Amino acid sequence: MAVVIMTAGIGAWGFKRIGSEKSAVLMQKQTMATQEIKLMSTAFPQNGKIPARFTCDGENLSPPLLIRGVPAGAKALALIMHDPDAPRAGGWTHWVKWNIPPSAVAIGEGEEPAGVSGRGTGGAFAYQGPCPPSGTHRYIFTVYALNAELSLSEGATKTELEAAMAGHTLGTGELIGHYAREQ
Repeated sequence: MAVVIMTAGIGAWGFKRIGSEKSAVLMQKQTMATQEIKLMSTAFPQNGKIPARFTCDGENLSPPLLIRGVPAGAKALALIMHDPDAPRAGGWTHWVKWNIPPSAVAIGEGEEPAGVSGRGTGGAFAYQGPCPPSGTHRYIFTVYALNAELSLSEGATKTELEAAMAGHTLGTGELIGHYAREQ
């Protein structure tokens, strides 16, 4: 069996030839490299403690977010905040937004960015701050730059959004914060 793979850089087409010379089957697959986006907050550093005002123990406000390095050609952004340490299968999703304008490079404290709201694990269509039942949890904010707006209905879940983004992601960025409730 002969296998030939040819690529020509970012966003190039990869070709795989399978079988003998006479009965070659040509399969085509688009490969898309993603660019790193910088996602930051003025409220806490990367891997830092999320202040109580942004949690269920405080005002439950969304933290201010800064997005740098959105790739040229981005048509929309998506944002997910997820707690993988929650004591339930799949973790707990706190915030799901998409079709955010790519020019929205600063999201203010307590603001919901323009775009479409998804449904978090608790059923909310807006930011829900950290509220771990015990111990310290990680809260992962992920921003995605997309090459198209998504035709996904309001209220879609994190899983549905991730499926809709497949093949449309130009870049990603991540900010991780930690929080433990004081008992």
